[in-house]
Amino acid sequence: MAVSKSTNTYNRQNWEDSDFPILCQTCLGDNPYIRMTKEKYGKECKICVRPFTVFRWCPGARMRFKKTEICQTCSKLKNVCQTCLLDLEYGLPIQVRDAALKIQDDLPRNEVNKEYYIQNLDSQMSKFDPSQPSNSALKSKGASDLLMRLARTAPYYKRNRPHVCSFWVKGECRRGEECPYRHEKPTDPDDPLADQNIKDRYYGVNDPVAEKLMRRAAAMPALPPPEDRTVTTLYIGNLPENITEEELRGHFYQYGEIRSLTLVPRAQCAFVQYTTRSAAEHAAEKTFNRLVIAGRRLAIKWGKSQGRQGPSEAIEAGVPLEPVPGLPAALPPPPAFLHPFPPQMPPPPNRPNDFFNLHHYGGPRAWAWPPPGPPPSHPAPPAPMHYPSQDPSRLGHAHSATPQT
Repeated sequence: MAVSKSTNTYNRQNWEDSDFPILCQTCLGDNPYIRMTKEKYGKECKICVRPFTVFRWCPGARMRFKKTEICQTCSKLKNVCQTCLLDLEYGLPIQVRDAALKIQDDLPRNEVNKEYYIQNLDSQMSKFDPSQPSNSALKSKGASDLLMRLARTAPYYKRNRPHVCSFWVKGECRRGEECPYRHEKPTDPDDPLADQNIKDRYYGVNDPVAEKLMRRAAAMPALPPPEDRTVTTLYIGNLPENITEEELRGHFYQYGEIRSLTLVPRAQCAFVQYTTRSAAEHAAEKTFNRLVIAGRRLAIKWGKSQGRQGPSEAIEAGVPLEPVPGLPAALPPPPAFLHPFPPQMPPPPNRPNDFFNLHHYGGPRAWAWPPPGPPPSHPAPPAPMHYPSQDPSRLGHAHSATPQT
């Protein structure tokens, strides 16, 4: 006699039974010896409303206990953490990721259609790699510039802090330092970040955290190209000490043909010159505030053309400066009478008697300088040269050529 399956038995076959949750590094914590409690079919998933296995753990000291909020099927469908619902690859909200990758959310919202869709998805996921996201749109899309700028590269453990102590807010907490909750001022209730809905975060709509990140991305500085179209050189600063020219060329040749690459190890900078302006603009757009080598974020700037260099830069480059109007091109050498000694005569020897001026008192070792004889003939000093500002007849000068009465 065949036994008919009840509704409870049919649904129990599709309930989730897992051995370890799908978590991000932030929610998992920095403790390698973490302990978890496992409750089979402990709660309903907040998205698909199906019972699933709930895990609960403490990510570290002075942190609050955390637990899984959605089932693993919904987690794999969006490639998000089961606790914080942030993307596992970039650590960003779903709304930011979908906007950057231009992914359209086609999940059903009706409870009946959602349950049918999830059951069919479970049967399909059993045939493929369970570690990969089940959404085909996430597999085909690559990284974008917005995700590279906003992606978090290190865990953010500050997100695991305890909640604010409600008794301390009312002034009634008597635990002091032993209180496991935070004794801080609570968030302003009018702040949009204080009102977050887990379903809106999962479906990527009306997420205040995502809107804050999008505003931050819009306010990020950019590198506009210079107006001079002849500039095709990029300045690369904050280079590592042991970087070579071949390694640096390997990071920049992919954007276009390089005409020259000059590496300055003492200043930890380099100059990359492209053959075309379009290649230089493409390299500046792709590397500005994004290129990281050996743990250092490189500083990318545009170079300057030879025609627009300043005086100090032109002198270093060997470019002659134009003469200043009103001044002679070259000053004459100083007159001969300004020399301490005539060029044809050597300076006096360093004698101790000369230091004490003993030759004034005579004596067997007294001597005098210059030696006896006719004085040397000096050429006549040249006529003094007047500059335009020293001309007495110049209009507006303080000394007028007209005698005063």
